[in-house]
Amino acid sequence: MKRLNARRGLAALTVISGLSAVLLLSACAPLPTEPSASTAKASEPDLKSTVATPGSPSAQGAPKVFLAIDSQTVLDSESQVATVVPPADMWDRIRVGFNMPNLDNPLVHESERWHTLRPDSMSRMAQRSKKYIFYIVEELERRGMPTELALLPFVESAFNPQAVSSAKAAGMWQFMPATGTTYDLHQNLFRDDRRDVLASTRAALDYLQKLYAQFGDWHLALAAYNWGEGNVAKAITKNQKLGLGTGFEDLNMPNETRHYVPKLQSLKNIVKEPSKFKVELPFIANHPYFDTVELPRDIDVALAARLADITLADFQALNPSASKLVILASGTPQILLPWDNAALFNKNLAAYQSGQLASWTAWIAPSTLSVAAVATRVGMSESELRNVNNIPPHMLVKQGSTLIVRRNGALADQGDVTGHIADAAQLRFSPEFVQKQISVKVSHKDTLTSVAKRYKVNPSQLALWNNLNLSPTSALRNGQVLTVFVSVTGSPTRPESKESKESNQASPKSKGNTTVPKSAAKSAAKGASKKQAPVANNAKKKPTP
Repeated sequence: MKRLNARRGLAALTVISGLSAVLLLSACAPLPTEPSASTAKASEPDLKSTVATPGSPSAQGAPKVFLAIDSQTVLDSESQVATVVPPADMWDRIRVGFNMPNLDNPLVHESERWHTLRPDSMSRMAQRSKKYIFYIVEELERRGMPTELALLPFVESAFNPQAVSSAKAAGMWQFMPATGTTYDLHQNLFRDDRRDVLASTRAALDYLQKLYAQFGDWHLALAAYNWGEGNVAKAITKNQKLGLGTGFEDLNMPNETRHYVPKLQSLKNIVKEPSKFKVELPFIANHPYFDTVELPRDIDVALAARLADITLADFQALNPSASKLVILASGTPQILLPWDNAALFNKNLAAYQSGQLASWTAWIAPSTLSVAAVATRVGMSESELRNVNNIPPHMLVKQGSTLIVRRNGALADQGDVTGHIADAAQLRFSPEFVQKQISVKVSHKDTLTSVAKRYKVNPSQLALWNNLNLSPTSALRNGQVLTVFVSVTGSPTRPESKESKESNQASPKSKGNTTVPKSAAKSAAKGASKKQAPVANNAKKKPTP
């Protein structure tokens, strides 16, 4: 921003010095009521103005009028001071702030051709960016960063804040879970700040600034944003040891990263000269698209959209981190609304007299329970509880889990959800059934089929477990010991009901002699526990554009 202001200031000073002689000679002369034909011809069409004669009724109380000098600089008709006029179109504003070194290689031209052959794709992405690009450019200019970075979400997510890559990167800026946590992007049951427009933009620019400070080169910083700073640093060190160059084009990188910066450069080239590439960029007004609105209470997402008089889809486009049915004010204290709808929302919220704002709330499981048991406690049907909380089949709700439930019955008078729950809520499951390895001693009357039927397993699977090449009806040796994996009901942590106690004690009935070694049972339980434990994702950010 400082550089931009300096350039604009220099341009203004140049204009002033060039006109100083003329202004001194004509200081006492009244300004013309209209620019001359030659002046009008040289001026930009949208900056032509008629200057009212000083003292006339039309000039009194009217806004100041500016005479156009060039597309960026005008002369104040009253003070005779050169003033910068902001561009009307965001694309013009972005072009002014281009400040990265250009990259010119076959990969750039390949990406240019790709976009040229798909003008509709570029148009759709540009239309989608209308909601967010003003805010991003404002933040870039405030930090003094190149405005090319406002085009990075085109590469990352096609400007879709709901985008999720195959590597689990999410949001407009495609943060991996671990990197998001590093940059204070909360991820829990009620919100994912990687999708939040304000939070994710703040985090992305923080990260890019950190990478630029580390590498001193924007191309390397972008490569690190895609590939991870550790990988870029190692590649640089390797080249240094080999006596090779350490610029972006010198390093050995994965194909995705190798194409990453050229994709951004191609978009920069297209935005700079869209007509050259036969691309028509939609007009995006250079003013805010959205405003922030404070939430005094928990509120249903559907009600918030209705009070703002916008569609649910438009609401979710500006508030993509609010993916549940309710927004918790203690965790998400503000929402984004289209500029003209923000005041309407506040007015309608103040006048709202139709009952509570939130018909949904949070409920914490006091013990490990079946979904049916939870549904009974909170007064919901099991199917609705599963749908609202996305609970897979054959799972128990683990103790301490938070579920979204209807705010009725005993929960009707419950207050707003606390900040601790809003920030730390997690929903965890354990399987209703786990496999346990048992040893079965068979009698002379047993066959693979009879044993398999007894333990509700497949005869061919039973043969495979025991390395037996027998037909299902083949007789087994008397006293032969077979290994069988059986499903047993998972044990709730603290069973509270007769139903759960009975399910814990359930075990397969056997007609033969069955022994279950304690060591095998413990081993199976330990193995099942390991399978259910969440695995931390420590992978570097490597999003799919």
